[in-house]
Amino acid sequence: MANELELKAVVEDPARIRAALTAAGARRTFRGLLRDRRLDAGGRLTAADTVLRVRRWIPDEGPESALVGWKGPVSVSPGGYKQREELEYEVEDGAAALQVFAALGYEVVHAIDRAVEVHALADGVARLEWYPRMDILLEIEGTPAAIESLVAATGLRRDACLPDALALFVSRYEARTGRRALLAEAELDGEPPGWSGW
Repeated sequence: MANELELKAVVEDPARIRAALTAAGARRTFRGLLRDRRLDAGGRLTAADTVLRVRRWIPDEGPESALVGWKGPVSVSPGGYKQREELEYEVEDGAAALQVFAALGYEVVHAIDRAVEVHALADGVARLEWYPRMDILLEIEGTPAAIESLVAATGLRRDACLPDALALFVSRYEARTGRRALLAEAELDGEPPGWSGW
C-alpha cells in the first residue's frame, strides 16, 4: 500500500509557476480535465475519514483513462506533509465503475471537477489545478526530497505550501472573497468555469 505525501498552495500566477517548473527540468505529462466522484454508503466511509473515489483523466488530446482509488485517514507526517495511505488501480471505463459501486449500495456524495496540468520532476509531481470557482491551487506529491525540490523550483515560499485538506482552501477562499466556492462544474448554472481560456 502506497503512502501518499503532499502539500498544496494557492497560486496567483500559474504561467510563472509553469515556466519555473519547465526551467527546472520538469516535463508536462498531462493537460486536460480531471473529474473525481467520491462515493459513500450511508456515511460509513466519511465517518472513518476514508475516501472511495473514481477519477477520470480526460486529456486535451488522446484517450480518457480512469482510476479507482481508496484513501485512508489523513494525518500530518513528522516532516509536515499531508499523509495518507492510498490504493489505486486503473479501470477501462470510469462510468462503468460507478455503476458497479452503485449496484453495491454506494452513491456519489461529492463531485470535484478541475482543469489540470501535471508536471513531473524526479520522484515528484506538481499539479496546477483550476476549479469551477475557487483559487488556482498547486498540489505537490512525492518523496519529501522531491516535494522540497519542487517547492524550491516554483519559487513559492515554503510556508505557503500547506498540508491542508481541500476543504480548508475552500473555506479560506470563501472567507476572503465572500463568494461560495464551486468544485463541481454542474453547480455553475451558466457561469463560465475558472479554467475558461486557460
